[in-house]
Amino acid sequence: MSVTRTALEEVEKRFNRLVGTSATNLCTHCGWCVESCHVYLSTLNPELSPVAKTERIRRVLKRSHDWLSKLVPFWTGAADLTESELDKWVELAYKYCTLCERCVINCPMAVETPQIMGAIRGTMTALKKSPEILDQLTGAEIAREDGLDMMREIFREHIVDLEKEVQEKLNNPSAKIPIEEEAEILYVPLAGVHTIIPPAVIFNYVGASWTLSMFESSNYAMFLGDIPRSKQIVNRILKEAERLNVKEIVLSECGHAYAAFRWEAPKWFGEPLKFKVSSILEVMDDYLETGILAFNSSQNGEAITYHDPCNIGRKGGIFEEPRRIINSITSNYREMIPSREQNFCCGGGGGLVANTDWQDYRIETGKVKADQIRETGAKKVLTSCDNCLHQIQEISEHYDLNIEVSNVSQWAINDLTIT
Repeated sequence: MSVTRTALEEVEKRFNRLVGTSATNLCTHCGWCVESCHVYLSTLNPELSPVAKTERIRRVLKRSHDWLSKLVPFWTGAADLTESELDKWVELAYKYCTLCERCVINCPMAVETPQIMGAIRGTMTALKKSPEILDQLTGAEIAREDGLDMMREIFREHIVDLEKEVQEKLNNPSAKIPIEEEAEILYVPLAGVHTIIPPAVIFNYVGASWTLSMFESSNYAMFLGDIPRSKQIVNRILKEAERLNVKEIVLSECGHAYAAFRWEAPKWFGEPLKFKVSSILEVMDDYLETGILAFNSSQNGEAITYHDPCNIGRKGGIFEEPRRIINSITSNYREMIPSREQNFCCGGGGGLVANTDWQDYRIETGKVKADQIRETGAKKVLTSCDNCLHQIQEISEHYDLNIEVSNVSQWAINDLTIT
């Protein structure tokens, strides 16, 4: 069987209602999406606009799904898939689109460009044409469960050292980072102490019943459009939560992890999850509202801005929680323009920040975000996603922004009122 025929069969497996309507006649080529795309605005290359990128895929899908294209393909621009075009789809889906969805909310017809690109990502993964680094990272996530017994003691020894830092921060020798203990909250971090220590400080400060997960919240299989492995990565944490009798899974500041658990997992498993799923931002905001968390506002004079991650913000609806946290500490908050659901992608989403082969391009398409940051005049940029964190740090160096970047919880604990 030819590779193009196999590719078309794989696309068909992913041809759902959203892909179908967006892939045939829904797009009117009005061009409204063009200036909504950070890729186009940074490169000014019309071939990289959302409408142009998806049209290369649409014309192939029309050949099979549009009755007029079947009869007179030259009239509709439909075309058969070739091997050379298939190879170009890899960059279309993985390099030239971060799945940020800003084009969708600015499209009068609500064309689901990311859904099309997601289907192509899944197809490329099935054909083993996806970026190797994403496949390796996915494999490493799954291998952690297989080697859990072997690494358990190593992980515990590492946590003991981090526990000391939490005790020093709180001036409380009784502060703990519990692991694999029954509790109300299972906190799932990322690979990095900056996602473990701040929540540990906060949970100890408010006296929460919590325990630290043995796993990380990241889910690189999502970037591959690999649903079976995405489910596997989520399910290991669900099993852990069930074993520890927790009521709530709290996720670190990670955009795609939040999207995976909060929105995608119930669809993957065909039913609501047994546990409440929250971002650490939502939990911190709740603690502030109830008054059990307080800050001393020592950073009042520092100009600060916040970057809305696409998955947490535009796709997840978490807009006001981080702003309430930030504004409880500083009186010099400066909003990016535009912000919230209209905020521009940092340029590193969709797994792009992990692919060093496309680093120069990624930094180039971060120009829009760099300009946004510069216009605020802020020298401290907060965000709530590790991909955004790394991308903004890199574009800061490249575009001479001279800023400090951190996630919200990491910055906020510096101003806890310790008694």
